Amino acid sequence: MRDFLHSEISQIEGVPNVPDNPDVAIKAGTALCEKVLEPIQQKFGRISIRSAYRSSAVNARGAENKNQYNCSRNESNFAGHIWDIPDKDGHVGAMACIVVNSFLPYFERTKNWESLAWWIHDNVPEYASMYFFPKLCAFNIGWHQKTVKSISSYIPPKGCLTKPGMTNYAGDHSTEYAAMLRELGV
Repeated sequence: MRDFLHSEISQIEGVPNVPDNPDVAIKAGTALCEKVLEPIQQKFGRISIRSAYRSSAVNARGAENKNQYNCSRNESNFAGHIWDIPDKDGHVGAMACIVVNSFLPYFERTKNWESLAWWIHDNVPEYASMYFFPKLCAFNIGWHQKTVKSISSYIPPKGCLTKPGMTNYAGDHSTEYAAMLRELGV
């Protein structure tokens, strides 16, 4: 839980990063761990948490200074990085920004972030969304009570890789990640 609660914004700005509704945060965080993060870690080994839970106060401070912290407004982060407040439809969720450490050398050599995204899409059925970033191939990944699996990226090719309704959404994508799995030996 310490990794999830650590926040650079909190440390720099002096804003406590403590849940207003701890029971909701624990419920959402437990689901994120058990249903999303642990299956990834079981397959690929240790993952690193870059950012996870944000209190409303911490997220609001991060949203005030987008040039430095890149946080979306609170309403966009309810049931996302703000684990303890349900979204506008009353659903609970949780999000973390992670790095899959064993994948990083493969990504640095190939720039192929899609292979990891497709593996997760095919093998972690309860992920809600993924959004990939260029630095360390870190990505936001979430769990949500109302799962709508989607994959997007700021890494080329930028934009939406898949979401419901796209022709590439369903089916087996194992050809997209077979070489990556062989190279990583997993």
